[in-house]
Amino acid sequence: QNFGRYIDMPSAIITFGGSFFAVMAMYSMKDYVAGLKSFMLVFKAPVTDARAMIQNIIDLSNVARKEGLLSLEEASAELDDPFLRKGVLLIVDGTDPELVRAIMDTELTSVDSRHRKKIAFWEDLGAMGPAWGMIGTLIGLINMLQQMSDPSSIGPSMAVALITTLYGSMLANWICFPIAAKLKSKNEEEMVIKEIMIEGLLSIQAGENPRVIEEKLKSFLTPAEKAEMEEAGGEADG
Repeated sequence: QNFGRYIDMPSAIITFGGSFFAVMAMYSMKDYVAGLKSFMLVFKAPVTDARAMIQNIIDLSNVARKEGLLSLEEASAELDDPFLRKGVLLIVDGTDPELVRAIMDTELTSVDSRHRKKIAFWEDLGAMGPAWGMIGTLIGLINMLQQMSDPSSIGPSMAVALITTLYGSMLANWICFPIAAKLKSKNEEEMVIKEIMIEGLLSIQAGENPRVIEEKLKSFLTPAEKAEMEEAGGEADG
C-alpha cells in the first residue's frame, strides 16, 4: 500500500539515465546496441549440451570408420552447428591436423572474445548504477540543505535523496550482475562444447576407435554427467 513512496521520476532519470548514457560513452554504438540485445540471450535455451555433442561426435566417428572420411561430407549437411560443420569439412578436405586445430582455436577465441565483450557491458553498467545512485543522493542532499529553514521538508527530501541509491543498487544487483553471471556461465558451457568438437574431430581424423574417442571426450564432463551418459548408454544397449 506504500509502494508509491519508492517511486520518484527525477531519481530514476538520474540513476538509470546517467548509467545507460555513461556506458554509451564507453562503447561504440554498434557494441552498445549489441550489449543491450544480449539481455535476450539469458532466456535462450542452449541448442545442445555436452553429452549430446559427444554422442554426435561418436556417430560421426562410426560413419567415418565404416565408410571413410569422405563420407562425412554428406553427413555434415545434416549438422545444425556451423562450427562443427566447418571442422568436418576441414578434415574431409584433408587439411593438416595442426592447421585444423589452429583454425578452430582461432574461431573459438573469436567467439569467446565476442561473448566477453557482452559480459563486460553488463558488468560496466552494473558498476555505473551505484555510482550514479550516489550522485543522485548528493544532488538530493544539496537540495535538502538548501531548505533547512523548513524542518518539515527535511524528511521527505532525505527520502528522495536515498531513493537514487536504492535504484542504483537495484540496477546493479538485481539486473546487471545476474545477467553478466548468466552470460558468463553460458559462455563457459559453449566453450566446453566447442572444445569437445575440436578434440573429437581431430580424433576422428586420426582414425581413433569410436570407443576410445568417447572415453576421451567424457573427460570434459562432470561426474554426474558421466553417470547419466553411461546410464543412458546402458538403457540404449538393453
